[in-house]
Amino acid sequence: MSTHQQDMSLVTSTPPINNGNQIFPDIEMSGDSSSIVRATVVQACTIFYDTPATLDKAERLLAEAADNGSQLVVFPEAFIGGYPRGSSFELAIGARTAKGRDDFRKYLASAIDVPGYTLYCSVLFFDSHGQFLGKHRKLMPTALERCIWGFGDGSTIPVFDTPIGKIGIEIYCAPTADARETWLASMTHIALEGGCFVLSANQFCRRKDYPPPPEYTFSGSEESLTPDSVVCAGGSSIISPLGIVLAGPNYEGEGLISADLDLGDIARAKFDFDVVGHYSRPEVFSLNIKEHPRKAVSFTSKVTKDETVKN
Repeated sequence: MSTHQQDMSLVTSTPPINNGNQIFPDIEMSGDSSSIVRATVVQACTIFYDTPATLDKAERLLAEAADNGSQLVVFPEAFIGGYPRGSSFELAIGARTAKGRDDFRKYLASAIDVPGYTLYCSVLFFDSHGQFLGKHRKLMPTALERCIWGFGDGSTIPVFDTPIGKIGIEIYCAPTADARETWLASMTHIALEGGCFVLSANQFCRRKDYPPPPEYTFSGSEESLTPDSVVCAGGSSIISPLGIVLAGPNYEGEGLISADLDLGDIARAKFDFDVVGHYSRPEVFSLNIKEHPRKAVSFTSKVTKDETVKN
């Protein structure tokens, strides 16, 4: 869930010289921006409390997507480590329980590369050679998520300039945990307003995909659930810059949802609406992003403190 700090907002993907470990094929971008990119969103469930097994599952799904010609693959929110759906961690205002604390300990142990004891819901980006590019930390965890995940900041809102386009601007990756049917309308709106492709990936989970009670309890609904009850219905989808649903939404089960992205659709959509170009009104509305990391603790040098005392 957490990786080393990524300081650059625009990162150019430079593949290593050795291509022996390349996972996905490169493509040649044509001058008229009409290249086709094969993209896949993964709709699958974490193997809860078993991160090594989840990583093995991710590797199998990546291999299957690559065999099908995919050049870009997006996994659901919190796929590695797990989305703790239904868990309350036995929280109440002004109170914690011993079991709730131990639930958090086990959840923390499922995360990857945590430098401290605060968890972050992070998206990790890798190029076609498996080389790590950077990360995005979720800026605003939703509702009770704020009790278990820290807040991201402007230092991890990267854009990656890759051979298949700018990931984050031209192709917007949207891992989610929202399976409501209204989520599709939100993704369609983002695609239209941003003039970008939107790849929304969610998990599909049944009750049996989580540990049984009392080890893991779905707060408020456990008694009504059977092992086959659907607790997250997926709804993963791929949408074009023109607001056309290219693939999905899938509410049927686990699977790989794929589509061919015609990058020429980006220019076609921008002809109507370019939010940072001909359709912008910066003298009325503007957006300022603070890209520097927000640190909880900073130190004043000893020299500065001594000079302050002398003065």
